[in-house]
Amino acid sequence: MTRPVTEPVDGGESAAIDSDVAIVGGGLAGSLAAAVLARAGHRVALVDKRAVYPDEFRVEKIGGHQLELLRKLGFLDALGDVACRYDQVLNIREGKVVDVSVGQAYGFPYADLVAMARRQIPDPASLIVDEVTAIGPSDDVQHVELASGRRVRARLVVLATGMAGVLGYKLGIRRRVLAERHSVSFGFTIARKDGTPFDFEALTCYGERTADGIDYLSLFPVRAGMRANLFMFRDPTDPIMRELRREPEATVLRLLPGLRSYLGDFRVTDRVQNWVMDLTVVEGHLQPGIVLIGDAFQTNCPAAGTGVARLLVDVDRLCTEYVPQWLMTAGMGLDKISQFYADRDKIAADQQSLKMARFRQALTSRNDIGWDVRRRLHFLRRSLAHRVDQMHPGWLGRVRGALRA
Repeated sequence: MTRPVTEPVDGGESAAIDSDVAIVGGGLAGSLAAAVLARAGHRVALVDKRAVYPDEFRVEKIGGHQLELLRKLGFLDALGDVACRYDQVLNIREGKVVDVSVGQAYGFPYADLVAMARRQIPDPASLIVDEVTAIGPSDDVQHVELASGRRVRARLVVLATGMAGVLGYKLGIRRRVLAERHSVSFGFTIARKDGTPFDFEALTCYGERTADGIDYLSLFPVRAGMRANLFMFRDPTDPIMRELRREPEATVLRLLPGLRSYLGDFRVTDRVQNWVMDLTVVEGHLQPGIVLIGDAFQTNCPAAGTGVARLLVDVDRLCTEYVPQWLMTAGMGLDKISQFYADRDKIAADQQSLKMARFRQALTSRNDIGWDVRRRLHFLRRSLAHRVDQMHPGWLGRVRGALRA
């Protein structure tokens, strides 16, 4: 039985913890993977140095195809217990309505989402609060060394360590930068000063000028109020970043003046958080007994909204398809590990994520004639489709359904 707290132990054989799969990193990817595998009856050791995941600015909303993946993995009902559901998003640009997105979505703090995933693990003792110091991979059994002196023996090790690269570096895994400081994201919560609710359920405001480098500001409900996520393609050292942290209300309205009539007199109610993202992929990762998932394998652009989908595809394919097969036979060599990295759905999700990252940056920031025309046509098509759908309700949905058939 694994122990849920770190405590000194002797160096004898009794310090070893046996499991089928050891998962290193207890964020969203690792916690979801642990829950899926444990519910299927596999012995899982989830190792993270934090018993309660801290409040970090990461994923804060889920919708669309991501919900289908969560439903498939059996987490959708639990999501409703920690998140605020919304079904309509008003999309605007330059103060005018572009269209209205209709569909189920949820807003939440990232830490609450991780806690939800951890609660789905049948045995709470599967969580080992400790720090991994070394991993000894092999074609058979993997040896995981912990800071407390304990050891974990597992058939397979899953690295779900996000962008933390210390363990990977020790294993010879390197991170190749595709686009340094690709995007900057800000997160904060807002409320009207008079305490009245906003006149929209959720709202997305797109950038108005390419020079500002603003892709969009997304406003959506969480339990603490109306959450704001601002996505930009701009140098993180630009003075505007400091202004957004010091005077967020005035700076947001200066950058997106079309928002003023929708927000009224508002204030930011909590600390402004920000995140600078590099686009990276790993190399040297094909090793016996070890698999990388989520951001540990490839990072993504937050503005593209593909990160959770990629993560869920990784968890789904690895934990429902490959791990059960691999554990049925001896060994954990490269012939098995390579199957996951060659999976068609995984490759498609990874490639789509990079494609959308580059597209969002170009659509937001490129000011040559070709991209200017493309940007105008992008929003014009959406606006025209919205107007037609207003005159003939349901028309757009029927057309899209016919195209998918």
